[in-house]
Amino acid sequence: MKRYFLILLLLPGLFAGCDLLQEPSTGISDEEIARGLKEALRVGTDSSVALLNRTDGYFKDEAVKIFLPPEVQQVQQLIETTVPGANLLLNEVVLKMNRAAEDAAAEAAPIFKDAITGMSIQDARDILFGSDSAATVYLETQTRSQLFAAYSPKVQASLDEVGLPTLWNQIATPYNQFANSLPGQLAGAQPIPDDLSEYVTNKALDGLFTKVEDKEKDIRYNLNERVTDLLQKVFGLLNK
Repeated sequence: MKRYFLILLLLPGLFAGCDLLQEPSTGISDEEIARGLKEALRVGTDSSVALLNRTDGYFKDEAVKIFLPPEVQQVQQLIETTVPGANLLLNEVVLKMNRAAEDAAAEAAPIFKDAITGMSIQDARDILFGSDSAATVYLETQTRSQLFAAYSPKVQASLDEVGLPTLWNQIATPYNQFANSLPGQLAGAQPIPDDLSEYVTNKALDGLFTKVEDKEKDIRYNLNERVTDLLQKVFGLLNK
């Protein structure tokens, strides 16, 4: 009987010890955290799309500007000595690739919206307390393939509209003829891609996620970027 009495006396202390081990209450529900993360992602993606979907959105931003493919850069000097006027033509190619990416950027908005809407409460908690690019990684995982499918025809149409395929043929066709000839092989020339649409599409998406990541970090670490009460409340947890 005394043994049972001692156990009853000790139980409150044991439960109190368990309470001390539990994570303290944040005062914010999981539902609020999820709404806050979704709002942050909407702000970030809308801002990123708006930045890129305008003239010079890609072209005059060195962080996302689309340059010539690496395999073209490696033989650029050889191209310029092989194709008359290639220097000016290549500069025009860079401009037109970026114009196509700027035109295609608007395609991202509805796809991002669907991914954000489908985010679970657990996803939201993992993102909030994850790395400083956790939201961007989540979005890219959820949307990259869909974005490529949506961007690809838009980029191709934009490239056609600005005349890039014709312009690129003026460079790639004569150069590849040289590269595949005996003199070209002796000179170590390597063929370059006949088509740039897949390359431009992937680089356009890389630039888009770069901007989304920048915005995510702003919201995480810059109080002035938390533009609503909910963002301030939810991301304020990171300052505690």
